[in-house]
Amino acid sequence: MAALLAGVLPVFVLIAIGYGLRKSDFLPDATWRPIEKLSINLLYPGFLIPAIWSADISGGGAGAAGLAAVTSVVIIASITLVLKPLIRLDGPAYTSVFQGVIRWNSFVFLPVIQSVYGSDGLALAAVVIGAMIPVTNILCVVVLERWGADRKPMSPLSLARAIISNPILVACLIGLALNLAGVPRLPGLSDTLELLGAAALPLGLIVAGAGLSFAEVARRKVTIAAVTFVKLIVTPPLMWGLCVLYGGDATAQGIALMCGAAPGAAASYMLARQMGGDAPLMAGIVALTTVAAAAVIPILLVLFHLA
Repeated sequence: MAALLAGVLPVFVLIAIGYGLRKSDFLPDATWRPIEKLSINLLYPGFLIPAIWSADISGGGAGAAGLAAVTSVVIIASITLVLKPLIRLDGPAYTSVFQGVIRWNSFVFLPVIQSVYGSDGLALAAVVIGAMIPVTNILCVVVLERWGADRKPMSPLSLARAIISNPILVACLIGLALNLAGVPRLPGLSDTLELLGAAALPLGLIVAGAGLSFAEVARRKVTIAAVTFVKLIVTPPLMWGLCVLYGGDATAQGIALMCGAAPGAAASYMLARQMGGDAPLMAGIVALTTVAAAAVIPILLVLFHLA
């Protein structure tokens, strides 16, 4: 347990540093958006491509973890839709609840995977990311079109373009293609990507921390607490159980468990703003799930004997 905490703790310390930097006005507010753009579009691809390219993904764990993640998202999304008449919230608030229970932050997820499972675990995690991005994006856009305040429909072509142009998904696909094609390490290119990737995880965590907002947590604590319970207590065992059912090994099971326990994504807040969701509620959900994940992830790994 002590070794596990020692590995996971730096992840959340960097998140706290980012939050402190933002609150202290060490950097102007206008600075953070370009830093986030740099991280998502350049540094994270630089990290993901060589990690997947050089990893051994020949076992069956990657498929089991990815399928478990997608299945659990579909189950949670379906239940949330069925319960819509019983959720006494307006349409925009409901869309933020929906995003909160199915979307997750790869900025936090990947560093935790690296600290526990190393580079081989990262390759499995990238497969999960590649499987999850299209599913979660399609579901969330459809729900926002139906219940968001703006209700501006997005054509299937526009949705497909938005998903395909996602830099994290593109990086996963490039790394996977290079891996499956057996392309050897290319001096110069590989070194450049690894230099970019070295900055990705720490800067991504600092950016994630800078984006946290707790303003809505006290005002809407029941709603946010309910979403956090589903995201961090219900979803992780569901993903783990499905991964076991699909024949995943211990590493795949641990990655599925942590995928389920990953906190809400900052991208959810941006999508809520763009499509008429309840952005302040979404920000509160991201903030509380991120803080709670720091305590929940180590406990889950120990309880399920995956540390």
